[in-house]
Amino acid sequence: MANTDALDVRPIAPEQSDAVWPLSIEAGWNQNIADWRFMLGAGRGFGCTGADGTWQASSLVLPLGQKLAWISMVLVTQARRRGGVGTELLKRCIEEVRSAGAVAGLDATDQGRPIYLGLGFRDLYRIARWHFDRAAGGAVAPPQGVTVRPIAHADLPRLATYDRPLTGMERPSILVHLALRQPARAWIAEDAASKIVGFVLGREGRTATSLGPVVADSEAVALALISKAAAAAPGPFIIDVPDAHRAVREWLEAQGATSPRGYMRMTLGEAKGLDDPGHVFALAGPELG
Repeated sequence: MANTDALDVRPIAPEQSDAVWPLSIEAGWNQNIADWRFMLGAGRGFGCTGADGTWQASSLVLPLGQKLAWISMVLVTQARRRGGVGTELLKRCIEEVRSAGAVAGLDATDQGRPIYLGLGFRDLYRIARWHFDRAAGGAVAPPQGVTVRPIAHADLPRLATYDRPLTGMERPSILVHLALRQPARAWIAEDAASKIVGFVLGREGRTATSLGPVVADSEAVALALISKAAAAAPGPFIIDVPDAHRAVREWLEAQGATSPRGYMRMTLGEAKGLDDPGHVFALAGPELG
């Protein structure tokens, strides 16, 4: 990693969130300072500064259990692009993940995907990012026998237990953070026996509210949760939905949603359960997995 060392890569601490935030603003991304502070506290950030101490590049590794880690926030300011800085920071993140004995995962844009393929990443499935302003017509009724209610504090340990086998991720701290951060977007679906059959979370962003993750037993439950979260408070909204979920896509189109961009979920190695989006109806976002 001689080239990376020459870049004077430095750790990014949570208290530097305000200083590194301009990188995602310049890129037009939706993260706010609260996102940066949480990610840098839960994971490990690396970046480069200029001669004046201003952050010019960033990257992040976010553990999602002992066997999986998410790479995100690889950002380089306009003045430092096309010099290999982003690729070297990405390689630094990959080495961090490998040294921990974990598999690296990420969500790649169409522009970034060729770089990741060249580094050995493989495609899992495509994701569309949807933008919409409001949920027309209110919430969708859940299936018979299913109730949807706000998530309570006592539900938080149950969310992680439900989430883990369906997503392949161990992310209790992320779920708790999102549930407490935006209670109006946090809803749980239960069957007649009070068994969890789905949940939705969300968070405010710089330009829009992000809805997700949405994990559920069925697409009908997922639609009830998504519409409930969207109807709970004004938009605009963004939501990242695997292409496999046709009914969710059709509902979004009925709301006037547009999808100007997408991602490819990728891994460097095998991550059990991560390649099946059957119960994942919306992501937490490319930065959180």
